[in-house]
Amino acid sequence: MIPSYKVTSSILGVLDKIGEEVSRIYVVDDCCPDGSGDHVLGACDDSRVVVIRNSTNLGVGGAVMAGYMAAIEEGMDVIVKIDGDGQMDPSLIAAFVAPIASGAADYTKGNRFYDLEKVRSMPGIRLFGNAVLSFMTKLSSGYWNVFDPTNGYTAIHADIARVLPFEKISKRYFFETDMLFRLNTFRAVVLDVPMPARYADEVSGLKIQKIIFEFIFKHARNFSKRIFYNYYLRDLSIASIELPLGLLLMMFGAALGSASWLQAARESITTSPGTVMLAALPIILGIQLVLAFLGYDIASTPTRVLHTSLAGRSRRTCEKEDV
Repeated sequence: MIPSYKVTSSILGVLDKIGEEVSRIYVVDDCCPDGSGDHVLGACDDSRVVVIRNSTNLGVGGAVMAGYMAAIEEGMDVIVKIDGDGQMDPSLIAAFVAPIASGAADYTKGNRFYDLEKVRSMPGIRLFGNAVLSFMTKLSSGYWNVFDPTNGYTAIHADIARVLPFEKISKRYFFETDMLFRLNTFRAVVLDVPMPARYADEVSGLKIQKIIFEFIFKHARNFSKRIFYNYYLRDLSIASIELPLGLLLMMFGAALGSASWLQAARESITTSPGTVMLAALPIILGIQLVLAFLGYDIASTPTRVLHTSLAGRSRRTCEKEDV
């Protein structure tokens, strides 16, 4: 499945490289001003290619959702998403599908950071930005085992795609990150697949100064939702106590320490060791509790594949209906 927007110069080359292991190719024309859909229909004679047209530009997320729905309707098993700009090697499709087909994952995504020699070709600002985004995504999604969260080379089992709340997933730049959060709400297993880092001379449409606050807000929102869903709504554990208690102790210690420091500064006196310890101890204990929560959260990364149980449930339903 290939979202298509201003990629008329490269998409035919991408289509030519897709192997015979793929049974259907969906090109999603996301209201492309260059007429990507018509360009493919006029120049490509591959019978596997189907062009889907969005009446309005919905962004990469909207295009992917349209492709997912078409693949699900046709009964596809695994849906792979690549870009049409030529930066994602179609020969890697089998590597992305293999963990899903073998029952090791529900969703796979690319990771360009496995080969350190090739990572050197990546611009420094991208390296720094990706590291920051990866850490924020680990917190908000709960997938501590993945990196390179904005990587758009992905594969998903159709049974998992079928239960996703398409109407709630972010449609534009936050799409890949929001997908991870939504997958975690179902406890789907996500794995990284190594892939090389490729950069052409394209100019990114992503303006950091315009989306940074939106990203921070959405990460904070998803983190809050995930913690509520996993630690209070669906289950209660020791981690449900560690996080709020740790935060309260840290805030209490910081407030007490700040008040004592201001009072000592106004009166030009030295704060007593007892007061210092009274402020420092809650902070130290709070940090320990928050770290304990993070350790529990990391250990809770989903490991049980979901699509096998969903498939079994679907078969049982069909058998009941046949009877």
